[in-house]
Amino acid sequence: MGERETNSSWEKGFLLLGFSDQPQLERLLFVIILHFYLLNLLGNMAIILVSCLDPKLHTPMYFFLSNLSFVDICFATSVAPQLLVTMNKKDKTMSYGGCVAQLYVAMGLGSSECILLAVMAYDRYAAICLPLRYMAVMNPRLCASLASTAWLSGLVTSLIQCSLTLQLPLCGHRRLNHIFCEVPVLIKLACVDTALNEVELFVASVVFLIVPVSFILVTYGFITQAVLRIKSAAGRKKAFGTCSSHLLVVVIFYGTIIFMYLQPAKSSSKNQGKFVSLFYTIVTPLLNPIIYTLRNKDVRGALRAMIVGNTLRPGRP
Repeated sequence: MGERETNSSWEKGFLLLGFSDQPQLERLLFVIILHFYLLNLLGNMAIILVSCLDPKLHTPMYFFLSNLSFVDICFATSVAPQLLVTMNKKDKTMSYGGCVAQLYVAMGLGSSECILLAVMAYDRYAAICLPLRYMAVMNPRLCASLASTAWLSGLVTSLIQCSLTLQLPLCGHRRLNHIFCEVPVLIKLACVDTALNEVELFVASVVFLIVPVSFILVTYGFITQAVLRIKSAAGRKKAFGTCSSHLLVVVIFYGTIIFMYLQPAKSSSKNQGKFVSLFYTIVTPLLNPIIYTLRNKDVRGALRAMIVGNTLRPGRP
């Protein structure tokens, strides 16, 4: 009887409560999330487009940046549309199939972004610390392998973590007091001992969060030493400008996601967890193109050339 009840609780889906207990806040967030999501699509698609069309941007750095933009588009799309639909209707039910799909996709893409940001740090290390051998070191084959590793690692951890989570019995619990289906939240709904799942989640969090962050910090230690040895002030400024964009994205993304995945289960309020998740799934993907566009002359120049070219083309004879 207990197992039948557990299975039916999964099959009925979930009540995705979100911010339904605060209607005014929910309406405000609906407008904000909608605008952020649309800007995220435009910004990241623009970066992918200019990286493909402008020959000057056919470099390893922009290859990885295009991958990052694509991850961000997919990551936000895995959460935002369903969240907007749920926020705009009285029935907050999310189907079992929709929850499972969102669980696997969001986990996989988030994990891939963690590895991809570490790969981008290595690219910056090679560019600044090994400038004469940069193109030989970061050859197309290695770039493709590193990008594939980031994508594949996200897929593997998603299959393992989400599959283990979906094995947990919920015993009739259907009220998901969160903004989307996420592993830590679903684990809290289980009516059995979840020690194994929590240990597995912690290990995965260390592998995908602590290890990449440590690697990035060590890498930037070497980069800082190399930049300080540059005699030209203009050269130092250019090197720091290129690296600071990536470092700023790293701090924002890892800071929020570490807060969500490595904090004790009862250390923060439920609303605080919702806002943190909202930040790294909706806000951060929008910040990436803004940061790289505002702080990168090559991207700004390529965007300006593309806009001017498209504006003048219809008037040409």
